Amino acid sequence: MTPPSAEPTVPPQPTEPRTIFAAPVRATSTGILVLITLIAFEAMAVSAALPTAARELHGLGGYGWAFTGFLVANIVGMVVSGQLSDRRGAAPPLVVGLAAFLAGLLLAGTAATMALLVAGRVVQGLGAGLMITAIYVVIGQAYGERLRPPLFAAISSAWVVPSLVGPLVSGALAEHASWRLVFLGLAPFIVLGGILVLPSLRALHRAEARRDGAQRGPSAADRLLRALTVAGGVALLEAAGQHPSVLLAAVAVVGLAAVWWGLRRLLPPGTAVARPGVAAPVALRGLLAGAFFGVESILPLSLTVQHGFTPTAAGLPLAASGISWAVGSWWQGRDRDERGHRRRVALVRAGFGFVALGTLGVAIAAVPAVPGWFAYPAWLISGLGAGLAMSSVGILLLRYTSDATRGADSAALQLADATASALTTGVAGVLVAAAARDVIGYTGAFVTLGVLMCAVAGLGAAVAGRARPAAAAAGDAAPAGQRGGPRPPGAELAATS
Repeated sequence: MTPPSAEPTVPPQPTEPRTIFAAPVRATSTGILVLITLIAFEAMAVSAALPTAARELHGLGGYGWAFTGFLVANIVGMVVSGQLSDRRGAAPPLVVGLAAFLAGLLLAGTAATMALLVAGRVVQGLGAGLMITAIYVVIGQAYGERLRPPLFAAISSAWVVPSLVGPLVSGALAEHASWRLVFLGLAPFIVLGGILVLPSLRALHRAEARRDGAQRGPSAADRLLRALTVAGGVALLEAAGQHPSVLLAAVAVVGLAAVWWGLRRLLPPGTAVARPGVAAPVALRGLLAGAFFGVESILPLSLTVQHGFTPTAAGLPLAASGISWAVGSWWQGRDRDERGHRRRVALVRAGFGFVALGTLGVAIAAVPAVPGWFAYPAWLISGLGAGLAMSSVGILLLRYTSDATRGADSAALQLADATASALTTGVAGVLVAAAARDVIGYTGAFVTLGVLMCAVAGLGAAVAGRARPAAAAAGDAAPAGQRGGPRPPGAELAATS
């Protein structure tokens, strides 16, 4: 009889799937992409259906609240989702978010009054915020370093078709059938996305039970209070930007103070100075979203006012930038080296550079003496840069965060995006209002905004190097010590498949 070996048996190490549609992660990837596509379609389509809905429900006075209510609830959902994800895993907020988003669609689609439609939009916003943050947490747990770039590329591509056809389909439904179908028609697909992603959520929940669930930072009640304060501040900024006046200027100051107070504890320490580690990607996400969406919010108006473009021609650069955004995200997805900090940071820096070039091009195109078509290639370049940098910033955040704070850090990334976009679009609104009152003129307003956002993007390019921690700078080693570091690639799903 052969004596037992003294050497302990080493279990085989789980191997990371080769693609995002390999068997261990196929259902998760498909479910994530279905949900993102539906969120994108709803976001892009609702603006075309709401005017008809507001007229039919005799609620044009509450039209703006359909957007503001969604935004405010979305911010609260992001923070609550991060908090729940760190305490109980990604499954609860994602399931609740699915249910809330579905309930919001049904409520809006069957609304008999404008107040009910706005309420449906609020519930949708809460559900979308819960889902978006939870999806980031799932990506950090279920996918290793090599699969995250192509997954983010696929997520960016999931926005392309909705951005191209969403407004057209929504407008056609509102004109020839019913605006209610824009909401009710998405409900079955939300159920399908949930069915696809739920099995992997159960596997992740079992894996999460083994981790240290200690939570850092503010308490749950403090986080919720600060999230509500940030949401209220953003709403005030939106109102001040849409209808500037002396009174609303004071309101905007109150809104800025509210946002600052709330974000102080909701964002990672050092975000204001882009401290290496988790804080740097969060800061970069805010700079990128602010620069890009600040200019995008006025681009069609600029082409219409300055060059007499039709609404269709003025909207073409936005559709084209959606395609170039997907191309940029696909390009960054080709880099799957989990230790390539220098290359990933270089992609972020290049992306900011392209956005700066594009925003400057839009500013130049706003001059009446310059042909309006100059804005087309400019915004194509900007979309390419946003695709390169946005996905890369998300990948860097997931690389530097830890199991204990992945939810809060993912929520911080989304918060930086939402608040920076609200701030820069508010600035755009103030400048346009000043131009409408002949204070500075439309050329001055559009050029000023473009130059300002070019400077914001330039700042992002200048500080992009802070997204590479000291450990990576010295030896390009994985920053496992920063917030605990990532888990071994694919360990959770591979261990339970």
